[in-house]
Amino acid sequence: MTNLVSKWNYPTTVRFGAGRIKELPEALSATGIKNPLFVTDPGLAKLPVVASTLALLDAAKVPHGVFSDVKPNPVEGNLTAGIEVFRKGGHDGVIAFGGGSALDLGKLIAFQAGQTRPVWDFEDIGDWWTRANSDAIAPIIAVPTTAGTGSEVGRAGVITHEASHTKKVIFHPKMLPAIVIADPELTVGMPPFITAGTGMDAFAHCLEAYCAPGYHPMADGIAVEGMRLVFENLPKAYANGSDLTGRAHMMSAAAMGATAFQKGLGAIHSLSHPIGALYDTHHGMTNAVFMPYVLAFNRPAIEERIGRVAAYCGIDGGFDGFVAAVMDLRRKLGVPESLPEFIKGLAMDEERKSLIVDMAVVDPTAGGNPVELTKDAARAILERALAGRI
Repeated sequence: MTNLVSKWNYPTTVRFGAGRIKELPEALSATGIKNPLFVTDPGLAKLPVVASTLALLDAAKVPHGVFSDVKPNPVEGNLTAGIEVFRKGGHDGVIAFGGGSALDLGKLIAFQAGQTRPVWDFEDIGDWWTRANSDAIAPIIAVPTTAGTGSEVGRAGVITHEASHTKKVIFHPKMLPAIVIADPELTVGMPPFITAGTGMDAFAHCLEAYCAPGYHPMADGIAVEGMRLVFENLPKAYANGSDLTGRAHMMSAAAMGATAFQKGLGAIHSLSHPIGALYDTHHGMTNAVFMPYVLAFNRPAIEERIGRVAAYCGIDGGFDGFVAAVMDLRRKLGVPESLPEFIKGLAMDEERKSLIVDMAVVDPTAGGNPVELTKDAARAILERALAGRI
């Protein structure tokens, strides 16, 4: 029975459904937040969806500040600036509003604003999270406007360490938002590229969680249904951004992926993270590019499992049929076939390849790959992604 030992966590309260953003003032009251800092990204900050949400706060006479200096791959400078605004405004909580970048940074601001140690002291390593002053962590309400990262139901935030060009995962149980408002109407304005990239991120979370070693049958079940939802609904949401049913199912799949990946992730993410840090690429789309190459590499360890999920999703042909379905999904979404097609003008010399390989094998997600990700293995996958050869 020694292999049947695990630790399971599940999401917070999620208010799911079209139109539920109107409950934001009441959610603030329920969590005791009286003066929130509204954290979003600079693109969203200019759109009507933010204006209408802030109008809800104004109508309820809720004082608030706004912070939107958030890069697509947030860095420490963004966090430092956000903390300064949080402290100067006397804020007592955060509304994290947007995609994964805004959600992660909003959570990190709420976490780090009351700490005295540098944020890097709380990286998701061992019990480093116990170093934090738990009483100083501000409450968070998360409002996703994309359907991908699932950060709204996560207990961590990702931030890029600029000096080393590495993405660091900062973890604390109290970084989990107190309330999530998952309103699919907020995702209707997502452009096709973002719809595709965030959707494939959700799929990658489900896929890698399902394939990760370890005992977590509940995470496996969530991941399997999440993959089915993506296969059926991502093409619909991509083709018709106003398809609210497709958008709603994708929002569910995103939260499901983030719930499932407490079991683990793998080489898709561990190779995607260095590319994102070095080239500032969209995380979900980077995952989508690497996906078939990692699937092929992991085949000896996952063929039977993938056969089961293929059958559940109504896909014939076992592992090969599943990979073919993934390739078809990528084509429907316009996912680039290779890294050079994805990153225009990419010229990767041996030194840069070695750097990416070195970063990939020490990435926190590498340990969840079902086949050990050695340097030789990471190099082989990278070379295939560069050549577009599965």
